[in-house]
Amino acid sequence: MFDVKQISAGYGDIQILHAISLKIERGEIVSVLGANGSGKTTLLLTLSGVLRPTAGEIYFSDRRVDCLEPHLIVKQGVVRIPEGRKIFQEMTVLENLELGSYIRTAKIHRKENLVKVFTLFPRLEERKHQLAGTLSGGEQQMLAIGRGLMTIPRILMLDEPSLGLAPLIVMNLFEVVKRINQEGTTILLVEQNVHLALSTAQRGYVIENGRIILEGGSDKLLGEDYVRKAYLGI
Repeated sequence: MFDVKQISAGYGDIQILHAISLKIERGEIVSVLGANGSGKTTLLLTLSGVLRPTAGEIYFSDRRVDCLEPHLIVKQGVVRIPEGRKIFQEMTVLENLELGSYIRTAKIHRKENLVKVFTLFPRLEERKHQLAGTLSGGEQQMLAIGRGLMTIPRILMLDEPSLGLAPLIVMNLFEVVKRINQEGTTILLVEQNVHLALSTAQRGYVIENGRIILEGGSDKLLGEDYVRKAYLGI
């Protein structure tokens, strides 16, 4: 689904990503692991078109997309859930969700997609007329994911979904992520909680200083000495 070939990217004169290559197959959950400042968010911004790579190529379903504007990449089915949720706090839960279905194909299926989101997140239906800014952190993360699902994504890219949430809420949230995947959506998961990420994903990449230093199946990465020492404290 995604074929990323030797991309480099950054901000102005500051280069963050250095010749990153990765592949994501249809139906997978793939995790990108790394410490703060390693380049994980920059990678997602580049894949979603917010940042243009300074080198390399990005293909989505065999179509080159690194030259497209972000809204056109969304129309291809690439949806990013940003770190920190970024919901519209002065709008209601329902209004936030409806904004997610702004592209034509999603707008046509808005009602049935609302039913799907409310089935995944019953709490959102209970609070659909409540201002989004009054929700708890966990509920806001549900809303951010629900808004992304309203776009009918082919791949959902989640940036640090567990950030700032209580452990029980995180576990419930990741169960929903697995369910979204089982229902046909490919997942790219950026997450600092390495054990949780690798227990959710089939494969993973470890990024450090803007470079991929390890990749492989989740079991393999959990067994790597570097991962155990650097991220699991073992």
